[in-house]
Amino acid sequence: MKEENRDTIKLCGWVENLRDLGKILFIKVRDDSGYYQVTIIREESSKIFEEAKKIKPESVISLNGIKRANKKVINGYEIIPQQIELMSEAEQPVPLNLNENVKSSLDKEIDYRFLSLRKPSVASIFKIQSTVSNAIVEFFQKNGFYQIHSSKIVSQATEGGANVFPVIYFDRTAYLAQSPQFYKQMMMSAGLEKVFEIGPVFRAEPHHTSRHLTEYTSVDIEMSFIKSYEDVMDIMEDMMIYLFKKVRKTNVRELKSTGASLKVPRKPFPRINMADAAKILEKYGNRPKDDGDIDPEGERILGEYVKERYGAEIFFLTEFPWTIAQFYHMRSKENPNITYRADMIYKGLEITTLAQREHRYDVLVKQLKEKGLDQEKFQFYLDFFRYGVPPHGGSGTGLERIVKQMLNLENVAEATLLPRTPDRLTP
Repeated sequence: MKEENRDTIKLCGWVENLRDLGKILFIKVRDDSGYYQVTIIREESSKIFEEAKKIKPESVISLNGIKRANKKVINGYEIIPQQIELMSEAEQPVPLNLNENVKSSLDKEIDYRFLSLRKPSVASIFKIQSTVSNAIVEFFQKNGFYQIHSSKIVSQATEGGANVFPVIYFDRTAYLAQSPQFYKQMMMSAGLEKVFEIGPVFRAEPHHTSRHLTEYTSVDIEMSFIKSYEDVMDIMEDMMIYLFKKVRKTNVRELKSTGASLKVPRKPFPRINMADAAKILEKYGNRPKDDGDIDPEGERILGEYVKERYGAEIFFLTEFPWTIAQFYHMRSKENPNITYRADMIYKGLEITTLAQREHRYDVLVKQLKEKGLDQEKFQFYLDFFRYGVPPHGGSGTGLERIVKQMLNLENVAEATLLPRTPDRLTP
């Protein structure tokens, strides 16, 4: 924290390091806005000099001083203190090296998240994430969406699978929500027409990869009276463009700190259907899985292909096979083996899944049975569709994955404040 005018400054922050040269003492102070050099000359301020040289790294201090021009330091001035107060002393040694030039392991940075966030490059990730999250709210409100907050304790897994976290709910078993999917569609039945939600979702998937978390922040939308899932793709294109512009304008300093540069994407994003994607991948020695899905390596290859051919970093994979679709996805009229589902891929990583939903009750029941699911367990959901529901579609996007790809981070946990993985439940 700092308060300053033309000649004086009040600064509160953390002492990153001290250099005692005998007759002169340099203190590097860090606060939320950056770094400052404090210079103390023994002959001019012997009492402050003697007190200051005892201060330990990462201690919190407050000082009042005079700004003196110095083109050699980062802000163009150094601070000559008239008073220094030790507000909180740091124990030694500090368990994490906070020098920006020293790279600690990701596990250690997360173990000491309360310290690693003191590094401007790490704090910048979450300042950018804050901009992205706020911009998402702005964007959807400007486009006539209502923000909702659905329950995260549910009676049935959204996708009918086993990858859910059970919780004890009085005298029965409930689950942490995998998605607000059913409740978004409830809003379409209720007539709200366009809704969005930003909130946590939970996946009990034992993955140990750089792209998976057991808890992440999902950006979900649902919209009524669509003509096709192209309408959902169109709004997602606009959202991404809005986010890029907002971050470029708001986070100049943070982008510089992370070393990332953002190129605002242009509409329309390229589209590649799954059949064509399979042909492209075969040329690179990669084949879809037995169920027709594309593995992470395939997404990476397609990302490079799209960048080389179209000069784009984001594209849509479309026309997913019914074999890997959810029971509530709408199937193609021309080819029932194909669904109106798409994934948005950013720099070779899937960040969004979207689809047009099946809104006809009888077809939903038929598809649910075809997927081998118990109708009784999903009847509360099916009831939404018994009294008139418009054609609708929506999407789910991983907030952390957006930031990871924006900043070229190696692991999605780097873009997660407090990551939850199969091996991590603290801090």
